[in-house]
Order: sequence, then structure tokens, then C-alpha cells
Amino acid sequence: MHAACCNGQVEIRVSVQAAPKDGASWLELARGVEHGGFHALYAADHPGTAPSPFVALGAAAAVTERVELGTCVVNSGVWEPLALASAVATLDVLSNGRAVLGVGAGHTPAEWTTTGRAFPSARQRVSRMIELADVTTRLLDGETTSYRGEYFTLADAVLSDPRPVRDHVPLLVGGNGGRVLRFAGREADIVGITGLGNTLADGHSHGVDWSPDAVRRTVETVRSASGHRDRRPELEALVQMVVVTDDAAGSARDLVSFVEGATVEDLLHSPFAWIGTVEEIATKLREGAAALGIRRYVIRPSAMPDVRLILDALAGG
Repeated sequence: MHAACCNGQVEIRVSVQAAPKDGASWLELARGVEHGGFHALYAADHPGTAPSPFVALGAAAAVTERVELGTCVVNSGVWEPLALASAVATLDVLSNGRAVLGVGAGHTPAEWTTTGRAFPSARQRVSRMIELADVTTRLLDGETTSYRGEYFTLADAVLSDPRPVRDHVPLLVGGNGGRVLRFAGREADIVGITGLGNTLADGHSHGVDWSPDAVRRTVETVRSASGHRDRRPELEALVQMVVVTDDAAGSARDLVSFVEGATVEDLLHSPFAWIGTVEEIATKLREGAAALGIRRYVIRPSAMPDVRLILDALAGG
């Protein structure tokens, strides 16, 4: 079952990104994602400040049958290819072919500095992510892999056991810089876009650029890089807020001070914020699919009840 279809033609898929607080509530959430018609359950990767994504997703696999289960996204700075390929393949086996490998460059300085390493430059973080994604997907695809790069060296490496159930585990690349988006356009099955910009003083939060021009540039960068491919990657936007209200403009004015770098108009029109009545938001998603090709979204668990109403509106045309 898919989340919703727009007028029987354009399919909108909505996934949920979450983290377990305890076993019972996590399994209840996983069942809710499954039975609520959502497309996937995602877990983030922030060593030291968030649960292990693969442990959480493996538990979710035991109580679900349909939803995809993926990382959104692993910090490429703290993984090695063979270990990551093994974790993803194990999840794919446990879920009977529902794993998604999501990778990102990593942006939280403490994830390096607390282990005695210097926080790498953006170039270094992106380069490592590209190498990690390249080598890990080769291993998952069953290749005997010899590789000598800037960050990884492998000699006749093979992932012989476990082997993924899928012939190809989908690759999700998340990020917002031009180099990340170009790589994602060339290689990924799913491109996760966020509109996030500079990291703020807390070392974790971000400013944003949610202007229509910035969103269009992001989409065009991916499209341009994917032009040679038979099948372009799917675009997936990370939704930062869902507010169902009869006063969209008033709610946006109340919220804009909490989103550094955004304007009221950005909040009203960006794919990263859904504000308005159920029908207004449904219309926005239809327009986003038609104009930008964005047909996938990721939400937080607190938004699930409201998003179910939006998906019902979409399904109703």
C-alpha cells in the first residue's frame, strides 16, 4: 500500500523519521507507520546523542511487513564500508528486502571531537561520504571490491554473508551542498533535500534557505546531474513543521522567528513546511509534484495524525 495518489496519477509517499525512547513505544510506532499507510520508517545516526539506527530498525522489522526501513542518514565520517554493508545487508535479511541505505556527510562536530579527532572540512566530509557510498553499494551489489581512495582501502573485499534479499538496496543521499546534490543526482535512487544551511552555534541546528529560488536551484542541480540516467532519482523533502490551521499566514508569522533564515512567505510555500488547512496543504503537495517533481516527504511522528488527514485528502482527489 502506498500513502496516497493525486488524482490517480501522481503518487505522494510520506515516510516517518523517528528514534526509540523505549521498546514498547518504538514497536507501537513502527506498527502505526505500517498501518497508517506511510511508506517507510527512518532512523537518524548521531553517535552519542541518538540510538543506534540499525538496532532500532531491526526491531521494527520484526513487527512490520510492508514499510521500508532505512537510515536517514548515517554519518559517513564514523563508518567503514564493510561494516556498513554488513549492517545494511543484515537489516535487509531481517526485513525480507525492505532496507534502504541512507548516507550523509555528517555535520555535528562533537561526533568527531569527542573521539579525539579534528572536525573535518566540508570538502573532506563530502569526499568521505562519496567514497563510502560508492564502496558500500559495490559490496551490497555483490562485487568483489578492490579500492584505494583518499579514505578507504580494500583488497578483494567481499560481502559473502549475509547477502541482501534485494538485488539492489536503494541508496538515499541526503544533503544540500552542490557537490552532494550532483553526486546524488548521478548515483542515488533517492535524494533527500532539506534546505538546511550553515550550522548554528549549538553545533547541531542549522539556518535555512527555503526561498523558492533556492528550492528550484536544488532541484535543477539534481536534474542536471542525473540527465544521463535512464531513471532519475526520486526527490524527498524533510518536512520540519506540519501545522493544520485555518489561518496559515498568522501561523507562519508566529513560527518564523524559530526558523533562522526563513521568511513568512518561505514557510507558506516551501516543501519543508506544511502550514494551512488540510486541503490547502494537499494542493501544495500536488503543485510541488507538478512543478518540482517532489513526490516523497519525511515527517516526524508528532505530525502523523494530521498527515493522515492530508493523505486522505490527496487520495480523494
